[in-house]
Amino acid sequence: MEIVVALKKYKLKTHKATSKRFRLTGSGKLVRTKGGKSHFRRRTSARTKRLFTEMIPVKGKGFQKRIRRLVPYLGKYKSNPNSRTAK
Repeated sequence: MEIVVALKKYKLKTHKATSKRFRLTGSGKLVRTKGGKSHFRRRTSARTKRLFTEMIPVKGKGFQKRIRRLVPYLGKYKSNPNSRTAK
């Protein structure tokens, strides 16, 4: 008689700062927001301020690999993991 014990695999921890800065699009692209949106914008032109709202795709395979490693569950939920329970 043999007893089989199933070992539980560990959950990976999400790097919270990275999860707040990056999103995954529907097609699977990794996008980020531009920096410099919070303050010191008085001297900035309206056109430049409007461009701050765009999301930019992350360039570089190395950056994408690092971000996906820091946020392993980025594609699992729409915006953030806690939105499921907030209803």
